[in-house]
Amino acid sequence: MSKPIELTDNNYNEVLDSQKPILVDFWAEWCGPCKLIGPVVEELAREYDGKAVFAKVDVDSNPVISAKYGIRSIPTLLFFKNGEIVDRQIGAVPKSILAKKLEAQLA
Repeated sequence: MSKPIELTDNNYNEVLDSQKPILVDFWAEWCGPCKLIGPVVEELAREYDGKAVFAKVDVDSNPVISAKYGIRSIPTLLFFKNGEIVDRQIGAVPKSILAKKLEAQLA
């Protein structure tokens, strides 16, 4: 069972270099909508195990990576392909929307 990787200001470069599409969930413990989307991201991580990489960034503990990607509101989900941001989703949305964005990166 695949779980999202915890990204930090120190390790994000090695993860974002993956050849597979990456979904990064920027969140915080105190954020209500983040608590809604967290389980959805974990479900997708299991369903797309081996096809995509999933990661989470606690914005309160990792201000450098959060600032680097201009995270102003959470939850923000960034979709990376070949190290570049190719899509983003701000706010909690249904699983189907995230799956559709992921599928676009796998095509």
